[in-house]
Amino acid sequence: MRTDTVEIKGLIEASLIEWPGRIAAVVFLPGCNLRCRYCHARDIISGGGAAESIPLERVLEFAEGKKGWIDGVVISGGEPTLDPGLPALAGRIKAMGLAVKVDTNGTRPAVLQRMIAGGLIDAVSMDVKAPLDYRYFQVTRAVVNLDDIRRSIGILMRSEIEYEFRTTVSPFLMSALDVSEIAQSIEGARRYTLQPFNPHTCLDRSLEQHPPCPISFLEDAARLAKGFVGKVSIRR
Repeated sequence: MRTDTVEIKGLIEASLIEWPGRIAAVVFLPGCNLRCRYCHARDIISGGGAAESIPLERVLEFAEGKKGWIDGVVISGGEPTLDPGLPALAGRIKAMGLAVKVDTNGTRPAVLQRMIAGGLIDAVSMDVKAPLDYRYFQVTRAVVNLDDIRRSIGILMRSEIEYEFRTTVSPFLMSALDVSEIAQSIEGARRYTLQPFNPHTCLDRSLEQHPPCPISFLEDAARLAKGFVGKVSIRR
C-alpha cells in the first residue's frame, strides 16, 4: 500500500482525551473542505503551507517505538478522508498492531464505508456541525451535501466499530434546542459528545472576542439531547 501522498502537519505523541479509554498518538493531515468559523486548525486546513511537515517515516518509526506505551493512533486534520493515501496509512499503522481512529466531518461517506469494510479503522469520531438544514452553511461556511452527512451517520450507526458523534457548542452559534435537533438526527447512536467553543486561534478571528461556552449551557443542551442517544458526554 502506498503512502507517498500522505503529508503530516502535526503530531501529539500521547493523548488521554482524543480517544477515551486509550493512550493514543495523534497525527494531523492537512486540507479541509469546510471552513468552520471556530476551527483551531487554521494553519493546516488550506493545505498546511504555514505548518512545518513531519516526515511520514519518522512518525511511523515513533509509533512503532512507542508500542506498549500507546495503544492507538488517531488520524485527524483538517479532514483526513480527503487524502487518497489515508487507507494505506491506516493499513500501515494497523500492521504494527496499533488500533486506528479517524476524525472526520462526514462529508465523504464512501471513504468511511471502504475503510470500515476493509478493517482499516477501529473507531471514528464524526463531527455533526449543526442541525441538518441551512444552518450547516452558517457554521461551516461551505456548501455541504447534507445527504452525505446523513449517509455517514447511517454507516457508523450500522457498523460494529466504536464511534461517537461530536458537536462544538456555543450560545452565539446555536441554541440548546439546536443541539437537541442534532441529537434527533443521530437518534439511537451510542455516544454523543459536546465540546465547548474556545475563542483561541479561530479561523474567523472575530470569534476571538466571544467568551468561552459556559459549562451550564452545555449541561442544558446535554439534558435535552439525552432522550435521543445512548450516552451524552461533555468534553470540558
